[in-house]
Formats: sequence, structure tokens, C-alpha cells
Amino acid sequence: MDVCLSYSYHMDDEIAKFIRRVNPPRVVIDNEVCKNVTVIKVDSANKHGILLEVVQVLTDLNLTIKKAYISSDGGWFMDVFNVTDQDGNKVTDEIVLGYIRKSLGPDDSSCYSPRSTIGVKQSVDFTVIELTGTDRPGLLSELCAVLTDLQCNVVNAEIWTHRAKAAAVLQVTDEETCSAVTDLERLSQIRKLLGYVLTGGSRSRRSCEPKTTVSSSLDETYADRKLHQLMFADRDYDEWENNVGDDEDKSGRVVPDVDVSNLHDLDYSVVMIRCKDRPKLLFDTVFTLTDMKYGVSHASIDAQGPEAYQEYYIRHTDGSPVKSEAERQRVIKCLKAAIQRRVSEGLKLELCTSDRVGLLSDVTRIFRENSLTVTRAEVKTKGGKALNTFYVKDASGYKVDAKTIDAIREVIGQTILQVKGGNTEVKPSSQESQTRFLFGVFKSRSFVNFGLIRS
Repeated sequence: MDVCLSYSYHMDDEIAKFIRRVNPPRVVIDNEVCKNVTVIKVDSANKHGILLEVVQVLTDLNLTIKKAYISSDGGWFMDVFNVTDQDGNKVTDEIVLGYIRKSLGPDDSSCYSPRSTIGVKQSVDFTVIELTGTDRPGLLSELCAVLTDLQCNVVNAEIWTHRAKAAAVLQVTDEETCSAVTDLERLSQIRKLLGYVLTGGSRSRRSCEPKTTVSSSLDETYADRKLHQLMFADRDYDEWENNVGDDEDKSGRVVPDVDVSNLHDLDYSVVMIRCKDRPKLLFDTVFTLTDMKYGVSHASIDAQGPEAYQEYYIRHTDGSPVKSEAERQRVIKCLKAAIQRRVSEGLKLELCTSDRVGLLSDVTRIFRENSLTVTRAEVKTKGGKALNTFYVKDASGYKVDAKTIDAIREVIGQTILQVKGGNTEVKPSSQESQTRFLFGVFKSRSFVNFGLIRS
């Protein structure tokens, strides 16, 4: 029986390759047909996850998708995207256009397949640490302090917080060798100590022990997918149960409008989404549907204004629509969670300085000691420079006090830490203030002990 199944899978793969050779993908890029957008048309043999692959390529290039029409019912995939660059202009850069043609065209070998699995691979570059668990005050600051004590430098990281949950994908190197930590005993110690921090010092909650992998590369593609999967596995979508039908959640944020209904005559389920538009919104919803084993047969996307409208006609990979009310509610909650996970609330701060071991630990400690909570963070290192972005709020839930920011910038350096975004005022929630934040909430009596080495 096992031989037959293996043979069947092998034949399916060979048939898919044969169809692709006979009918290679075709990519047409048109800058003439529309006045304000670049039109990208993709025709290809259909397979599960192909829409995600196309959206992934466009998203990784930081292109804005204004409109899209997708049809992949049957053996062929056809879609049209109206896109602009980040400034709202047509895409005219030949390097970018050439990358799109190569990535989505006949010579495509670079698309990240959703069937790929994240495993443990030996490398000399860095160590990838995946963390997920219940959010609490001061968590990230403590995690970074532990890594610093273990002579590990955080060179890249993506941190999300969502409804009392926290997830992070960290890229670290050894302080002495500037490469990956490969010693198994030391990896075990890192895993043990970080797990101890995640449990708040309780050794009984072993389910919170972080997962640590060693990989040869870490990019936005990997981090985005992994963060969604980590939070999904931690069931952050369950938090939506008490908010179905409400316009705002407990923190005062507008809840996305998501509905799922069945077209019984056509054996489709129709997903309707209306929410505030933002970068990577289409990737987040398409990835969620794909990861939940739904295929998109048809779709229409409109994001030309401040709001985005998405309509998907979906089926299970076995060809069936949504089968029950419980499944319908689960799809709704999972999509709402996927939309909100990446929402950046608060004041945007950008830090640019020379990288060093302990930099992230010092910065997050200063934030914690001055009542700032970080809702999201992106940490990058290029050419020895640390390029970090933080979205911060006051622990009380109100907008950040300008005097607090001025004081922190005075310590870190006025030119090193820049304010880049507007302040977001949200409704305070005394019930959640002790659990929903990743960073600390205690004010420092003095800045003197927490100064950074200025570049």
C-alpha cells in the first residue's frame, strides 16, 4: 500500500511538471493600457497555492496592489493585477520588471512553495529562534537580556503582538565567531533559559518552551509565514469569539468586516472582507486561506481607496465548500486575526546606529523603564548598521507623551532615534493592561543607568 501511495504521489508530481512544460507560465506587463497603474497578467497551469506564490513575489517587491481579478477554476490559472510602487506611481524600473518576469515566468525557480516545510538545517550564518507564548510586561526586554548574557547578538528579528499573544522570529549569531551557534549543549541551554523566561519563571509550563532551528537564510518571506503560523498554532483567533458582530474590539480598534456564505448551486463558499487597507493585506488573507487548505477559484480585489474590499470564491482542496456553521465561524475568526496581527498601532520610531551585542536589550530596557510598550518591532542589520523599527504606545493605552520621547531620544541620541509616525490614541483597558503588552510598564527614576554607547 505504501508503495502504491508513493508511486501515486510521484506520478502526480511528474504530471504537474509535464503540464508546466507543455503550457509554460506567461507573464505580460503593460504600462500603456492604464493611466496610473501597471497591469500584470499571469497565465499558468493551476495548482494549489499558486495565487499565494504570485502575491508573494509582488509583496516582496513592496508593490501596492490596487485591483486584482483572479480565476483558477479548473486546470488553468489566470489573474490580472493593477499595481503601483510605494509612491503610487507606475512600475518602470527594468530590474523590478525583469525580476517579476523571471520569478513568475517559464524560468521560475525562485517562488517559495507553500508545501515547503521549515526544518533544521546546519549553517555557518546564524541561528533562528522561534518564540511564541502569552504576552506580559517586560517579556521582550527579558528575552533580549538573556540572549546578551549568553553572548548572542540579535541581527534580525520580527516581533508581533496580538490579543495577549506574542510571537517572534529572531536571527542571532555568536558574539565571538559572528556565525551560527552550532554546539548542541549551548543550543539546549538557550532553549531552556528562553523557555524559562516565557513561562514567567514557572518550570511547570513546559508547553511554552520555544522552538529553535538553524537555517541558512531568514528573509521577510520566512518570517511573515512563520509568525502567522506561530500565532495560529497558539490559537490567537479564539480571542475573537466574544467580539463577533462588534464594531470595535476591547482595545478600541475597528474590527474587520468578514463574512462567509455558501453558494449551494455552485458548491462554492464566498468570503467577503472589508477593512482598512494597508501594506501586505492581500498576502495575509491569501496566506491564511491557503494555509487552512482552501483553494481560491475566483477572486476580486479592490483597494483603490482607504478601504480594501476582497471577495473570494473558495473550496477545500478536496473540492467541497465550507461544511458547517462551526467551520464558517472558524474561517471568519482566523481571517480577522490574520488581518489584525500586522496592524501597527502607536508611534513609529526608527533607530539607526552601529550594531553591537546587547543593543536591542538596551533599547527595549529603556522603553520598558519609561512606560512604553511596543506593539510591533522589525530589527535588521546591514553592513554593520542596526536598522530597527518600533511601534510604541504608552502602557496606559493613551497616546505617547512627547516629553517621554524627548527624554528617551536625549539618552539614545537625537539623530539615532527618529520619530517617523503619528501618535495613535486608543481606549484604555484596565483589564488587559497587565497581560496584552510585550514590553514593560514601569517608569525609571533616572536615565543615567540606562545610557547607550552613542555612535
